[in-house]
Amino acid sequence: MSGVAPDSNEPSGRAPGQARIRLGGLPGASSDRTVVGLYAITLLLVGFGLIMVLSSSSITSYLDDQGFFGGFWRQATFAVIGIPLMLIAAAMPISFWKRWAWVLLAIGIFLQLLVFTPLGVEVYGNRNWIQIGGIGAQPSEALKLALVVWIGAVLWKKESLLGQMRHEIVPVIVPGAVVVLGLVLLGRDLGTTMIMAALVIGAMYFGGISWKTLGVVALGGLLAVFFFVVTSQNRLNRLFGHAGGNEDYSGLGWQPLHGLWALAGGGLFGVGLGGSKAKWSWLPAADNDYIFAIIGEELGLIGALLVIVLFVVLAVLMLRVISRARDRFGRAVVGGVLVWIIGQAFVNIGVVIGILPVLGVPLPLISAGGTALIACLVAIGVVISIARDATRYQEEIGAAGA
Repeated sequence: MSGVAPDSNEPSGRAPGQARIRLGGLPGASSDRTVVGLYAITLLLVGFGLIMVLSSSSITSYLDDQGFFGGFWRQATFAVIGIPLMLIAAAMPISFWKRWAWVLLAIGIFLQLLVFTPLGVEVYGNRNWIQIGGIGAQPSEALKLALVVWIGAVLWKKESLLGQMRHEIVPVIVPGAVVVLGLVLLGRDLGTTMIMAALVIGAMYFGGISWKTLGVVALGGLLAVFFFVVTSQNRLNRLFGHAGGNEDYSGLGWQPLHGLWALAGGGLFGVGLGGSKAKWSWLPAADNDYIFAIIGEELGLIGALLVIVLFVVLAVLMLRVISRARDRFGRAVVGGVLVWIIGQAFVNIGVVIGILPVLGVPLPLISAGGTALIACLVAIGVVISIARDATRYQEEIGAAGA
């Protein structure tokens, strides 16, 4: 932000020294309300997330000898890194993302391969993390962004050939998505793989791929999910534990059951910020996968609905960018990011309220998790970059028609 500055053009009734806040320092913010809205909603979600991470992680941080603020300071550090990266991504011209899409995908695949080296670590049965010294990271989060930018670039480059199924599938699905999703699935992280599969379909849909190809891809994806679920006892346990009412208090059913209890305990207005009982070691993953349960407990139905409304507004803003985008690249990339962030948000909420089995995906921009937060912020930066280009494109159309 450019800070606070007096405005000499205001009516003389303004008191001396009175000022207003300007947003002109943010890339593209001075000329497009959509861009301003994207910045505002994103920063609001991140700020709200920091408050809820502080509340939900305070007890577990203290028990881990990190003090009450350990989890908060860690998440705040990632926010301090991620927000400038978002601003840098937003300032980049759209040509930058088209030019470097293949390189970004190659870097993402390389990082994902590191989970299968001695740097890789296993978390809750999934080998999808790397640890370098005291720093842990989840490469699949960066790979999501690289994948969606690459899909957009490929569809834009092959525009004259689209409409033919083989050109719509190669190389986006084969070998592209198959290789990328296969690497994540090799680490047994089905939840992240499903989000990435949805991202691929979203990018293809908004990128203008034919319904016939989309149908074939979607059917193949559903069959793959069915196969990997029925061939894993752990995934079957999660599925049937969910369907059976989560009776196993000491096993898989403990977390979803206590998540529902936390939500129910909040009532309409909540027990008050910081007043959660579930965070006292009753609810695993209270500051990440199940942070929405803490939001519902402390801020009630009103607070939970506010979070949902913020994600809906973010979705509407992204749809506006898609409708104004210059070309297929912009529509595909923003569509993929929309399905990724908004889709993942509602999957997370669906898990917490008990209509979906536990999939182990965080609430974007709110849950604790540094790699996920930074990846989402940079992704929104790319969306803003495309929104800025869309504004220029609409101005060009207006000037040409004048």
